[in-house]
Amino acid sequence: MHEMSLTQSILAIIEEHAKQHGFSKVNSIRLSFGRLSSIEPETLNFAFEVLSEGTRAHGARLLFDILPVSIYCMHCERTSELSTYAAHCPLCGSAEVMLQGGTEELKLIEMDVD
Repeated sequence: MHEMSLTQSILAIIEEHAKQHGFSKVNSIRLSFGRLSSIEPETLNFAFEVLSEGTRAHGARLLFDILPVSIYCMHCERTSELSTYAAHCPLCGSAEVMLQGGTEELKLIEMDVD
């Protein structure tokens, strides 16, 4: 369950920013990642709830921007957004596709703090 190590990294980032900017409580955190990044939002929420106990992030809400899978078809020269990866273009059926998005790693986008 790599969500535990991701949560530890998120909490370390929060502590670093708290020292720099002097806030005492985190209300919410917006995170972004690609649909194919193997991150399970429910598991990440659970890991965050457990590991944030006793920290300034305890009780904070996690908000997710999950980026769609995007493929480019070299045959019809169009981009398609999909819910899962497909090895064929949904528009023309060609197998000449290139994965463009959906694999992005976890990023902390913003925090609401007091």
